[in-house]
Amino acid sequence: MRRRGSDFRRPVRRRIPNVFWLTLCGLVILLFIVLLSRESGQSASRSVYTKRNLRHEKVMEGLNITDEMLSPDSVTRQLNDQISLAKAYLVIAKENNNLQFAWELSAQIRNSQILLSNAALSRTPLKITASETAVRDMALLLFQAQQLHYDSATMIMKLKAKIQTLEEEKNTIKEESSKLGQVAAEEVPKSLYCLGVRLTSEWFKNANLATKVKENRHTALKVKDNSLYHFCVFSDNILATSVVVNSTASNSKNPEKVVFHLVTDEVNYAAMRAWFALNSFGGVTVDVQKIEDFTWLNSSYVPVLKQLQDSDTQSYYFSGSGGDNRTPIKFRNPKYLSMLNHLRFYIPEVFPALKKVVFLDDDVVVQKDISPLFSLDLNGNVNGAVETCMETFHRYHKYLNYSHPLIREHFDPDACGWAFGMNVFDLVEWRRRNVTGIYHYWQEKNVDRTLWKLGTLPPGLLTFYGLTEPLNPSWHVLGLGYASVEQGLIDKGAVLHFNGNSKPWLKIRIEKYKSLWDKYVDYGLPLLQQCNVH
Repeated sequence: MRRRGSDFRRPVRRRIPNVFWLTLCGLVILLFIVLLSRESGQSASRSVYTKRNLRHEKVMEGLNITDEMLSPDSVTRQLNDQISLAKAYLVIAKENNNLQFAWELSAQIRNSQILLSNAALSRTPLKITASETAVRDMALLLFQAQQLHYDSATMIMKLKAKIQTLEEEKNTIKEESSKLGQVAAEEVPKSLYCLGVRLTSEWFKNANLATKVKENRHTALKVKDNSLYHFCVFSDNILATSVVVNSTASNSKNPEKVVFHLVTDEVNYAAMRAWFALNSFGGVTVDVQKIEDFTWLNSSYVPVLKQLQDSDTQSYYFSGSGGDNRTPIKFRNPKYLSMLNHLRFYIPEVFPALKKVVFLDDDVVVQKDISPLFSLDLNGNVNGAVETCMETFHRYHKYLNYSHPLIREHFDPDACGWAFGMNVFDLVEWRRRNVTGIYHYWQEKNVDRTLWKLGTLPPGLLTFYGLTEPLNPSWHVLGLGYASVEQGLIDKGAVLHFNGNSKPWLKIRIEKYKSLWDKYVDYGLPLLQQCNVH
């Protein structure tokens, strides 16, 4: 085949390299990204600016600030600052009995406030021409205050002195309040006094009551039967003791197996017997004794009674003149020397035939069946109690004087405390370990009140140290006489304790807890109505 001539050949097409196209595409994409980021940046800056303005407006609205007040030449802010300073000077002028100057300051403060009020009502900024006289007059008075030594240093000193004076007044009022609260807690309400008198009269008038008690042979047998559930209460409060018995009986699955051993004093003995003879408590057996019949409770055996013969102890507790006058009144309460209060340390001797008892204070309410307490294993310990070292309650170092070598050497300051008020006592183990002798030892060591000051709990902590078995906290809920207790704890609690000054039968009670106690009092009984018990 013959080739075409060179003139007749097709021109060759020149191809653009692929690298060129890739570069061009990359530049276009890069340009697009730059334009997009600039657009988003502008929108973001606009958004931030908008948010900042909104926040700024909210702050101004919340603080009641206007643009005019934020101006460096704001007359409104200047007047407000002058008024604040003038009010401080006014207080000091009055304290210094400079009444004329105080009156001038008050008048000028009113003038400046009127100017500000008018400007706010008219919604127009306050002009310097309208306020020049007020600003100048106020400035003159403030300068005059400085010349009277009402400067900042003087103000601080005077305010410190005032704070100290107020602090002293507060402490005095607090102490007085504590004394009055203590007196209110110790006083027997007239209604309860009336109840005691009427019951005593009924006991001696109604011979059938005494006959009924004497002829009840079942009581004599049950009080020594260790197959039953034995509870003891030591109290001179008839109505409170009645609530303990009634609440236990009402919530017991086997009330006929419940025996209550009540010990009171000579004054309330007849009234206590009359009350429990007149009223029925669901088959519960109730035995009433008086402390005066325990002839072995004498000063030769009982350290507390021996201390009562000491003139210093009598002065400390009854006249309030002995010892450290700074000791709070609650530490000087004579009830802490009452044998009804200390009888808890002599339970094996009060009930020599019993092997196990549950001790209850007279300010508790039982709201569940507590007979299972008698089947608890105390693991060789004497005392079963709920520990109180969690949350707001205290450990040993809160009750005892750890600066004393006897306390420091024998007791762990961080040992967990526990509560009286609902305690399971193994009397067999108590007798074997001579726990009452331990109590006597510590009471004799504390004759000068250097180991502890208050009540029966500190000697109890010493006596039962290493001999206490912790119980589930739901068995014993404390604090209803002085604190706010969670409703969940109250609902789960088997025994509710109104420990503290605000007892439910007093006017100073905590009202929201009174219904827990009231449900076990029959206010319809004639005796209670006659004595206005409510």
